[in-house]
Amino acid sequence: MQSISNARPIEILLVEDSSTDVLLAEEALELAKMRNNLSVVKDGVEAMAYLRKEGVYATVRRPDLILLDLNLPRKDGREVLAEVKADIHLKFIPVVVLTTSRAQEDVLRAYGLHANCYITKPVDFEQFINVVRAIDQFWFTVVTLPTDGNDVS
Repeated sequence: MQSISNARPIEILLVEDSSTDVLLAEEALELAKMRNNLSVVKDGVEAMAYLRKEGVYATVRRPDLILLDLNLPRKDGREVLAEVKADIHLKFIPVVVLTTSRAQEDVLRAYGLHANCYITKPVDFEQFINVVRAIDQFWFTVVTLPTDGNDVS
């Protein structure tokens, strides 16, 4: 395991069906001054195709972090989380659940499915920027992340 190099941008996959929340995340990442490549998919089926590099996603880079909403069409975030954490090639990618739900059952279920953390989306834009900065500070400055889980058996 190695730290992510400052020489390349951070690869972030945002799994979010709300265009408003996507716009907020894009703006927050820009204002947080994170050097990143943000890819966005709008549902769980698309997320798994992206992560498995299927079809139009055959040449995408592996994300360093997944920001995952729980309430998604076609395949919800809980199902995506379960599939990611059960896949030997994907399970080491940190998954940050970023959702509007404050329900204790959602928090417990997400952690039970091995989410790396659970964050309730702030409604205030300034607070949202602070959350994104905290994600950046923690996941890309403090934590040592694997560069690729494909060599793990």
